[in-house]
Amino acid sequence: MANNLAKCLMVQGTSSNAGKSVLVAALCRIFARKGYSVAPFKSQNMSLNSYATEENSEIAMAQALQAEAAGVKPSHHMNPILLKPKGGFISQVIVHGKPVGDMSFDEYQKKFRKKALEAIKESLTYLRKRHDIIIIEGAGSPAEINIQKYDLANMKVAQLADSNVILVADIDRGGVFASIAGTFLLLNKEDRKRIKGIIINKFRGNLDILKPGIKKIEKIVKTPVIGVLPYSEDLRLPEEDSASLAERKYKKKGKIKIGVIHLPKISNFTDVDPLESEPDVSLKFIGLDDSLDKLDAVILPGTRNTAKDLIKIREHGLDEEIIEFSKDSIVFGICGGFQMLGTKIIDKYHKESKFEEVEGLGLLDCKTKFSISSKIISQSKGIVLGGGIFKNMENVVVEGYELHEGTTILKNVRPFIKIIKGHGNLLHGKYDGAVNENVAGTYFHGIFHNPEFRTQFVNILRKKKGLKTNNHMKDYYKQNKKYSLDKLADIVLKHVDINKIEEMLGL
Repeated sequence: MANNLAKCLMVQGTSSNAGKSVLVAALCRIFARKGYSVAPFKSQNMSLNSYATEENSEIAMAQALQAEAAGVKPSHHMNPILLKPKGGFISQVIVHGKPVGDMSFDEYQKKFRKKALEAIKESLTYLRKRHDIIIIEGAGSPAEINIQKYDLANMKVAQLADSNVILVADIDRGGVFASIAGTFLLLNKEDRKRIKGIIINKFRGNLDILKPGIKKIEKIVKTPVIGVLPYSEDLRLPEEDSASLAERKYKKKGKIKIGVIHLPKISNFTDVDPLESEPDVSLKFIGLDDSLDKLDAVILPGTRNTAKDLIKIREHGLDEEIIEFSKDSIVFGICGGFQMLGTKIIDKYHKESKFEEVEGLGLLDCKTKFSISSKIISQSKGIVLGGGIFKNMENVVVEGYELHEGTTILKNVRPFIKIIKGHGNLLHGKYDGAVNENVAGTYFHGIFHNPEFRTQFVNILRKKKGLKTNNHMKDYYKQNKKYSLDKLADIVLKHVDINKIEEMLGL
């Protein structure tokens, strides 16, 4: 079957955050378990949560997770266009995993749309030639009538793939039937015909009470509801949107409390997810006005705009709190968070912001420069050198990925990691990060996804509190993610008419 063009099915939503991403992941898992070669596809994604593939290309984290669900390696063809908002209605445009420039909406649509469409067609064809099934994810809603003529992510892609469509609606936010009916009303006749089934997502309550509404909406839109998915609170999968972090408080009463600064332009916040899987760790996202009291460690995560976020930290007085906190407790920075820990951020070419020079927190003796050179996008590997916080962690091997434009020059401070593969602090560097007695930073996104490093890091905090250390190195995070992907697939199999979906695919 893989010698012919793959069958395609598209998942669209009545709104953003309706559940498209997780349904695509579930369907990828289901058909992969049935023995098909499956690949996810999202023509255009706007996200600050991204991932570097083995091709050293940048794609949205959601498509990387969907590829994992499908049991295939992530590729830039699964997300040919990635838009990373920079503020002021400007986004960095990434095509086939590489940045091509910063553009406003008008610039992108008027000057770049044709090239974007060519990239989308190329990637869709590439995947269809190599797999049996392509599960396509839409973006936002297909019924945004003010920008329908600019569509590159919904019905335009369904037309390119000649794909049937499942429409997902979120009942948790209310108005589910109105959103379904409104979506159908605002689509043209040919596009409405493509929608062959509706799934109602995030349902809590008695299904019998919902059934009369389902019957009525099926008559109104002349399309069957093929499933009602229950709200599941125990799934542990990476979030795509930082909007969800505002509600993320301590989920358990762990003895080790780690705070993650919720930066205004936070990116790649999934870096810290594995810490939450440690049995005795409580993870909390800290607002700029929140206190650092009672925390055992503070993490400064990645950001799309290091200088602007650092200025915001200062405006709220959080810089002084972090500096005071670092005297007795651990502060750890990742990518932009690492850059903040240095003495200066220099951006004469305005690569990231309008500020040419910003004072850092001064906790590590190093400075970061943004130059006109290319963005570093790479999967990386290195060896922890020991010293400072990590004096007992020498020779631990860590893997991750790098996504950064700045390069960092160390002065009177030790490097953190010796590079085996990747770039680290410089464009072609031998070392990554920096470390002293209480503070450390790295460009390695995903460093806490390494079970040995994560366990040893938490062990440092355990020792400081007089708690028993853990030497099992068990990868709870990997186990939880596999469990969640399998459970997600099982939930969809139980509550959705899969036979109907197979009919839509022409299987």
